[in-house]
Amino acid sequence: MLKKSWRSLLLATTLTTSFASLATQYPLTVTDIDGQHVTINQEPQRVVLQDGRDIMSMALLDRDNPFHRLVAWNNLPKKQDTATWDLLKSKWPQSEGILDMGFSDKGDVELESILAKKPDLMIAQLRAKPALMENGVISKLNALHIPLVFVDYEINPAQNTAPSVDLLGKVLNREENAKAYTDFYRQHFSDIQKVTAGITPKPTVFIEPIAGNTDACCFTHGHNGWGGLLEAIGAKNIGSGLLPGASGFVSLEKVISEKPDTYIMTGSKRGNGTSKILPFGYGASDSDIQEKAKALLSRTGIDQIPAIKAGQVYGVYHHFYNHPYNIVGMEYLAKAVYPKQFSNLNPDETYHYIVRHFTTLPDDNFVFARKLAN
Repeated sequence: MLKKSWRSLLLATTLTTSFASLATQYPLTVTDIDGQHVTINQEPQRVVLQDGRDIMSMALLDRDNPFHRLVAWNNLPKKQDTATWDLLKSKWPQSEGILDMGFSDKGDVELESILAKKPDLMIAQLRAKPALMENGVISKLNALHIPLVFVDYEINPAQNTAPSVDLLGKVLNREENAKAYTDFYRQHFSDIQKVTAGITPKPTVFIEPIAGNTDACCFTHGHNGWGGLLEAIGAKNIGSGLLPGASGFVSLEKVISEKPDTYIMTGSKRGNGTSKILPFGYGASDSDIQEKAKALLSRTGIDQIPAIKAGQVYGVYHHFYNHPYNIVGMEYLAKAVYPKQFSNLNPDETYHYIVRHFTTLPDDNFVFARKLAN
């Protein structure tokens, strides 16, 4: 009996030690994606999201309810991706009651209304740092000893996405959940790079984010966002060599002269359906997508772009450009740019796998990518 008791005690001690090793120990100091050392005194329970799309990161970490820590957020899904917002609020209706602070990249926000919520952590996108500094948000948070942690899925998406999720896992005491996802992410990313690393010359691609948002052509990304994702999968992004900054317009004549092998347009469902933008996302309709695509491909002169002449035109869900699940976006890009090499790749299944194994998001139907011309 005594021997059995000692065995039970040893087992209990081992299990306790094992579980303790997975838990974050507070206070802790982390280095965020901006390279700043941030001290977190205790597990955050009242979180502010400067960019509401980061709720998809919270879904990986706080799997039962990604909203349960939130006291304020910039509800960008409601403004820019209505189908995703409908999905989120259907599963977690309390999300509608969380303060929408309308935080823009320019730093426009009623800071006092946020501080009234007594936050103990703000999570912000690195691209917003200049605006946060200029408008005094960072200095105010520092003065009140409210930690600010920067993550990044846009400036350098392929390099910073997995570290950003790991960082939040540590800060929020969800390291095990974070690691499960980032191991999966890194393996899928490595699988793409192994295939494309030795391919020369690299195919040239022009990508037009949120095509139809203006009547002008052709808006694009440089090394960041979609440009960064294209470069990560081993393609030559035309915008990277032409733009002095993160994004901007390239003349139609210049695009034609660059002779892209592939032309990609991005979009998402917005508002009441009157938008000209490709309505990719949850509950999307193939017929609606092709109807919008037909109009976009009828813009004056665009049919002179070599890729469009050759029928190498694709559409992709826009928000993967700034998204913790951007590995799915990279897989869609890989299939569009390298159709032969990635003929067996199934990005739809990758997304379903992420949702089923790493979140409790509803596993609803979606259309995230389509070939738009034959």
